[in-house]
Amino acid sequence: MTPTQWDFPVELCCRPMAFVTLTGLDVVYNAVHRAVWDAFCANRRADRVPISFKVLPGDHEYPKCRTKRTSYEWYIPKGILKTGWMNKHLNLVPALVVVFYELDWDEPQWKEKQSECATRVEIVRQSLQGRNTKVAVVLIQKKTPLPPGEDVIASERAAALCNACDLSGKSLFVLPHTDHLVGYIIRLENAFYEHAQTYYYTEIRRVKSHKEFLNKTTHQLLFVRHQFKIAFFSELKQDTQNALKNYRTAYNLVHELRAHETNMLEIKTMAGFINYKICRLCFQHNTPLDAIAQFRKHIDLCKKKIGSAELAFEHAAWMSKQFQAFGDLFDEAIKLGLTAIQTQNPGFYYQQAAYYAQERKQLASMLCNHDSSVVYPNPDPLETQTGVLDFYGQRPWRQGILSFDLSDPEKEKTGILCLQLKEKNVLHSELIITLLSNAVAQFKKYKCPRMKSHLMVQMGEEYYYAKDYAKALKLLDYVMCEYRSEGWWTLLTSILTTALKCSYLMAQLKDYITYSLELLGRASTLKEDQKSRIEKNLIKVLMNESPDPEPDCDAAAVKASQKLWADRVSLAGSNIFTIEVQDFIPFVQCKAKFLAPSFHVDVPVQFDVYLRADCPHPIRFSKLCISFNNQDYNQYCVVEEAYQKSDILEQSSQGTMCLVPGKTRKFTFKFVAKTEDVGKKIEITSVDLILGSESGRCVILNWRGGGGDAASSQEALQAARSFKRRPKLPDNEVHWDSLTIQASTMIISRVPNISVQLRHEPPALTNEMYCLIVTVQSHEETVAKDVKLTAGLKPG
Repeated sequence: MTPTQWDFPVELCCRPMAFVTLTGLDVVYNAVHRAVWDAFCANRRADRVPISFKVLPGDHEYPKCRTKRTSYEWYIPKGILKTGWMNKHLNLVPALVVVFYELDWDEPQWKEKQSECATRVEIVRQSLQGRNTKVAVVLIQKKTPLPPGEDVIASERAAALCNACDLSGKSLFVLPHTDHLVGYIIRLENAFYEHAQTYYYTEIRRVKSHKEFLNKTTHQLLFVRHQFKIAFFSELKQDTQNALKNYRTAYNLVHELRAHETNMLEIKTMAGFINYKICRLCFQHNTPLDAIAQFRKHIDLCKKKIGSAELAFEHAAWMSKQFQAFGDLFDEAIKLGLTAIQTQNPGFYYQQAAYYAQERKQLASMLCNHDSSVVYPNPDPLETQTGVLDFYGQRPWRQGILSFDLSDPEKEKTGILCLQLKEKNVLHSELIITLLSNAVAQFKKYKCPRMKSHLMVQMGEEYYYAKDYAKALKLLDYVMCEYRSEGWWTLLTSILTTALKCSYLMAQLKDYITYSLELLGRASTLKEDQKSRIEKNLIKVLMNESPDPEPDCDAAAVKASQKLWADRVSLAGSNIFTIEVQDFIPFVQCKAKFLAPSFHVDVPVQFDVYLRADCPHPIRFSKLCISFNNQDYNQYCVVEEAYQKSDILEQSSQGTMCLVPGKTRKFTFKFVAKTEDVGKKIEITSVDLILGSESGRCVILNWRGGGGDAASSQEALQAARSFKRRPKLPDNEVHWDSLTIQASTMIISRVPNISVQLRHEPPALTNEMYCLIVTVQSHEETVAKDVKLTAGLKPG
């Protein structure tokens, strides 16, 4: 995403490092110079000193230094902090300029070379006019030098060179270009770092010296500015403890400034910058609780500082950015080893940032709903001559004007209008979704499933507003499963309502039917009239007509979807949809029950299927079929009824297949088991109820096993624990809750119609024939053939 005016500047968010420029290196055409430069840049591990290097030509123009002010008596500051100041000290004004020069101690033309080197140093000094930047010289040499004091010529010439260049001995270095280049470079940069430290120390002293000239009445802004500069220079000097101390002082000073609608944005901008620095340093010092405490204090101090009421969306945008930035800092600290906990993790800050982004969207829709006839003013009051603001947080059309009375109310009006028209084009939903998805990722990481679900619903709704209905459905579908299993019916209904709108606007037939079935069911908390409307629409879809639009949908989206529905109606493609019920809670419930746990093979197997509808109006089905693990029985367990297409919503309950809301309907089935199934289990594998007709559209509700859906097990548990007395019902009706599903039965062999009598007279003596008399009598209606009689004795 492109940076917006609310994003913190890069130079505020980076780690400040001492800035050192290297001159006299030709890194393109000179291999030795290239190797030197690579050794400075490449592979800068954490143990190397924090310096930012840049190669510049010797006559490079550095930013001009303004003449030093001798008195602040008549000086009125125009703002707190210039927009270019941080970048200037990070990337433009060096703490040290190093002049590289190829020169050996035994150089025959020493005099000429010495004066050329001195000239180069002089050119650098000229370009730094008025600045306290240090200058150093590095001689690139071919040979390894002798130990100090042994080379007499070297020490003489070094002294002469320092004299000619007006350098102290500490600012002249030798760099032998040998095998140990990287080692020498590391020693060099350590020395550069010391010089840079001295420079920043001098700068801090210089800024501090201004303090005695300031007075509290006209120079309030300067107190903040100077304190910020001291803190920033301390960071460049890598003195983070002092930096933190000075930022804290600066923060308190910002809140002492006289605030008014006209300067509120500047005060908040600077407060936000300084707060960011404080929190960042607290995390860096491994004191996360201090960072959190500072951030809370910051929000408490600033949340009421709204500024201009016509630009209230700006305050929400600013608040959102504060939370997002803190979330980023927190997350970064965790990646570097900080431990977060479930109740205190970056997710909460991203969530709050998303909340303010949503508030910004609402405020923008109220404040920026200008007619399309309103044109953007010309010339643009938001344009500045340089393209950037002079001071952070000021208005482009009145830069540097600190009076609280607006000199030009017309200009002010135009400026506000421009800001409103610009806000109108902001893609708010994108911002909100990004923040919510950051929060979801964090809550997933810290195992907070309910927070995650809650935010995923908000993301889904945001995608809905952004007209990305497919993504909205994907997210909402994911969350629905959790809310169904936990029984959050009000939440489920709310999500289903949005999901139904999405499926309507995309003309997704199967989804539309599924959500309608569920919104008519017992888990839905919709009012009767809303259910009635949904049921009528469902009937229309089953009769291959287009449904009426869902309420509160975007008019343009409805127009587009009506065309899609018309196409769906004219297409003759597959119009049969199977809906697996166990993942949903449709408006029809089903329970199948064998009348006994086992049946003899010669007795017909009997079972009942109970159906009950929860929709507002009676509804007709065209077919009910039961499937078994032995498919031969399927053919005997079908109820079918042909009816006119127009009778689908027949108000009478005459038809076999008409379900009246709230009434339990029983269907009884019988079949004779096959002999090969003796000793086996017969199981109902599924119950299919067919809604609609082949000529229009068909919906097959499929229950696995003997019925039950996503909420059944929970309800069965509640019914079992309930002590409520059930009211007495007429003889032909049953209590739905008291019905249990019995989806399987055993087939056992039939009871034989033969009597057997055994007569014998004990005891049996050893070696004696023993007589057994068996009388077998058949009571069968037909003759029993192939009878075989075997007798056996118990062993032992």
